[in-house]
Amino acid sequence: MISLKINNETSRLRAVVLGIANSNGPTPTVEEAYDPKSLEHILAGTYPIEEDMVAEMDAFEKVLLKYDVKVYRPRLIENYNQIFTRDIGFVINDIFIKSNILPDREGELDAIQYIIDAIDPSKVVRPPEEVHIEGGDVMLWNDHIFIGTYKGSDYKDYITARTNMVGVQFIKDLFPNKIVKEFDLIKSKMEARDNALHLDCCFQSVGKDKGIIYKRGFREEADYRYLVDLFGKENLFHIKRQEMYNMNSNVFSIDTNVVVSERKFKRLNQWLRSHGFVVEEIPYSEIAKQEGLLRCSTLPLIRD
Repeated sequence: MISLKINNETSRLRAVVLGIANSNGPTPTVEEAYDPKSLEHILAGTYPIEEDMVAEMDAFEKVLLKYDVKVYRPRLIENYNQIFTRDIGFVINDIFIKSNILPDREGELDAIQYIIDAIDPSKVVRPPEEVHIEGGDVMLWNDHIFIGTYKGSDYKDYITARTNMVGVQFIKDLFPNKIVKEFDLIKSKMEARDNALHLDCCFQSVGKDKGIIYKRGFREEADYRYLVDLFGKENLFHIKRQEMYNMNSNVFSIDTNVVVSERKFKRLNQWLRSHGFVVEEIPYSEIAKQEGLLRCSTLPLIRD
């Protein structure tokens, strides 16, 4: 059996589900694009090829294994994108919550069913249909649960709006002892530089008291201020519009002092090192073309 335990984003990682890029399927058509960044690369003829993405994920797995992390991978489904495991489920405390994802991604959950089967069934939750919530929008910070959402009345028109207020309420009801704070994120169907697909596209905590943040990712100044007041401005690394587009806030913590980051994030990686972090740099810029990066392709199961 797998005994789940996730209370934050940065404690020592022991077990994780890492996505796979093998048999990723053909380049999607324009109509099949889920997000503006993928669309941009489909139109430009620069959509990532499988061989490059497999190499990037292999580099990520090597780093995880170097730190003795137990790495699970989804079962292979032919011609199917299985990179972003964070979308399909997430763990809070000792509860595994299955996401209600876009219908044509349902197979991704089936591919990790063998892992879910190793969890106590009473600890596995599937929210009701009207609850929309994805792991990229859910971030744990000890007694806090941060949740990215979209409060616009045109929610249903946005394929980039992934977590609704019903989802936020569902988490509040499930974890009454936690401080659940939602953040209204900017969304765009056409411009990836103005689209926070998930909360981890514009904010993520690192270490014990630090974070990476993009101010313009929040529709309300008050939501941005909430995090500044909580963490302290001096503890936050502010990223720029292009850095947000390149997914600088979507790094991944193996421990409170170890962060896996994209090797091209020069400014961020320098800041992390200046604050005492060990930065494991790997190539991940091809996968980034699908508007997801390191955190998106992981589903942590156990942290100390």
